[in-house]
Amino acid sequence: MNFQRQSFLSNIPEVVKNLLIINVIMLLATMVMESRGFDLTNFLGIHHYSSPDFKPYQLVTYMFMHGGFTHLFFNMFALYMFGKVLETFWGPKRFLLYYMVTGIGAAIINMLVQTYALSGMEEAVNYYVQNPTPSNFELFLDSYGGGGNYMQFIAEFTENAQNNEYIAATIEKAQQMLVITRDVPTVGASGSVFGILLAFGMLFPNTQLMLLIPPIPIKAKYFVIIYGAIELYSGISNNPGDNVAHFAHLGGMLFGFFLILYWKKDTTNFY
Repeated sequence: MNFQRQSFLSNIPEVVKNLLIINVIMLLATMVMESRGFDLTNFLGIHHYSSPDFKPYQLVTYMFMHGGFTHLFFNMFALYMFGKVLETFWGPKRFLLYYMVTGIGAAIINMLVQTYALSGMEEAVNYYVQNPTPSNFELFLDSYGGGGNYMQFIAEFTENAQNNEYIAATIEKAQQMLVITRDVPTVGASGSVFGILLAFGMLFPNTQLMLLIPPIPIKAKYFVIIYGAIELYSGISNNPGDNVAHFAHLGGMLFGFFLILYWKKDTTNFY
């Protein structure tokens, strides 16, 4: 009797397996290119549409880029754990379509939220240009991140509030922050991963999941609801030091929700 050892990858459905491989390759490529002076993240990560670095293909490529090993690991772990179940249930074509739609949808929602945030920030910059006082500069930094690095400068500015050099420097800093916020790229498969979590919770609502922290069992439907609520709260809180695209996560869940509803109406093809 012959026993053939199966590799780890051979037990993973085809689409999930290829997504795992592509994402790992892209992180390695990012690291290699960075060592050679080329910023692949800036090229393939998605920028706001108002940025000169925005390209339409980034709506797809951004979801295969990651900000580091930890970012990649958690996304790929969730893809492996839940994605393989969904691909087996739906089949490869439908699963891949779902993955891409939720990823692109996440980028669109995130861009809409960015548009609103950038509009508010632009108003704040314009207000400061018209009212360049130390207190207003400190308020601007506290609102949009960076205040902690400028405490000494703010103290000096307070002592020289009418000094044109200080005023010009603070205006330039505020304008630079607006440009940087507009041009920073978003990367990661999290939008698609959150869409996958949403789908798992909808299709297998009573499946017991074991949390790591705290180590307690929870039904999939409650896990998704709680996780979604946390993301919504985090997004609304708008912590200046938080660089996580929470509304991209919610966007993936939103597009996934409506796509599943659409498929459910088409009862001849859903199952």
